[in-house]
Amino acid sequence: MSTIKLFDTTLRDGEQSPGVNLNKLEKIEIAKQLERLGMDRIEAGFPASSEGDFQAVKEIADTLKNTSVIALARTVKSDIDTAWEALRGADEPRIHIFLATSPIHMTYKLKKTPEEVIATATDMVAYAKQTFSQVQWSAEDASRSDWGFLAQIIEKVIDAGATVINLPDTVGYTTPKEYGDMFHYIRKNVPNIEKAMLSCHCHNDLGMAVANSIAAVENGATQIEGTINGIGERAGNASLEEIVVALKIRSDFYPYQTNIKLDEIKRTSDMVAKLTGMHIQANKAIVGRNAFAHESGIHQDGVLKHASTYEIITPELVGVQANTLFLGKHSGRHAFKDKLKELGMRVTEDNMKQAFEAFKRLTDHKKEVTDDDIFTIVTEIQTNTATVDKYTLEMFQLQYGSNNIPTAAVELKTPSGKKVKTACTAQGSVEALYKTLESLTEEETRLIDYQINSVGGGKDALAESRVQLTVNGETVNGRGSAQDVMEASVQAYLNAVNRYIIQQVNAEKKEVVKTQ
Repeated sequence: MSTIKLFDTTLRDGEQSPGVNLNKLEKIEIAKQLERLGMDRIEAGFPASSEGDFQAVKEIADTLKNTSVIALARTVKSDIDTAWEALRGADEPRIHIFLATSPIHMTYKLKKTPEEVIATATDMVAYAKQTFSQVQWSAEDASRSDWGFLAQIIEKVIDAGATVINLPDTVGYTTPKEYGDMFHYIRKNVPNIEKAMLSCHCHNDLGMAVANSIAAVENGATQIEGTINGIGERAGNASLEEIVVALKIRSDFYPYQTNIKLDEIKRTSDMVAKLTGMHIQANKAIVGRNAFAHESGIHQDGVLKHASTYEIITPELVGVQANTLFLGKHSGRHAFKDKLKELGMRVTEDNMKQAFEAFKRLTDHKKEVTDDDIFTIVTEIQTNTATVDKYTLEMFQLQYGSNNIPTAAVELKTPSGKKVKTACTAQGSVEALYKTLESLTEEETRLIDYQINSVGGGKDALAESRVQLTVNGETVNGRGSAQDVMEASVQAYLNAVNRYIIQQVNAEKKEVVKTQ
């Protein structure tokens, strides 16, 4: 069977989803989990776009050892130089250069002739090749480009040193038949095509990204690009978890395999959803909570008699496990450390200590502590930016009931170290809490979205809250987890405000550096 390489762009294209703004620590945690998943290539970001993105790409490149780290760059020398500075510490650094090739993009966006586009592409590929042994070149909007022109420019960029040719469906316009035919045409009409790998990158605007990706593979593509949970601009990208499971389940039809560890899929999906704040729809294929649920009486009867009657994928295949007790109130530090190793989580000694203390606090209230609980605790600690002065919760109290007016009292410690407290009433308990928090924080905030979920099952499950706020006009996501639903809600709100503060502090530091 042919091995298909997987190129994950969750940290670059996925982060371009509206409302998603990952910090450096969050990006590193996702990258490490993608490496555990077995991802062949990880596009860590666009280093030239910001100092934050540069630092995140650099640290990911310095950290990962079992996967190739990639940086995006425009066909501009300064972008290529910046990408090299970010990736020079990687074991196998790669650069991804893109330039539009469709008539509409060349005419209205680039304002270049086809001849000028060819010259720019070949010059910059050759320039990148001086430092990068692996150079990927993308024909942006390939699916709306002239195939003859595509064949012409591809031949020239391969001669210039490109090792991977990507033909993206940038606007999600194509169909499986059209997209497959385009790859077939390129293979037949580019004389030197065997010197490069063909890659596909599909957007989901018409809901065909996964089908289009598989059609490309059927016609010669040996690399598939996409994201976890299909996140990305507009309607998102091809969902990599759907593609790899489809190739596995239908291996009788598709003679292809991947290097993905399937039982890490659910945990990776949950981490991406948690850190991006993008909730997974219940009926999402492979990773949605209803993916293995059966409501119909006929279906339930069939599954009970033999699972394969209605279940083509076992939950265990993608890492959905029964939440059984693994550690308890009397478990020691050594057992906890062993469990983190089993989960593949690498933590510093200081973070290990914090995680163990949080675990012990949880066991005071929760009888059965699960892998998901531990994963949530450690992820929160690993992504906590504690080096900046922030708002911290000192105390909150709620009074509400069917015959009472909901009242919230909150005490906070401000970034300056001052303690402030007040109380507010509202129509509901969450509204009372958030109204009180709004009055205590100096920033102007407005709630856009609020979600509450449980981690695992049971009445004593950890609560996980996600919010989206505008803070001084900027959209920011926040999250919080706690044993209590209301405490998780408070933590999510403060997390969003604190993320805004951290962004402002980092921006001020950049300005100081510039003036110096």
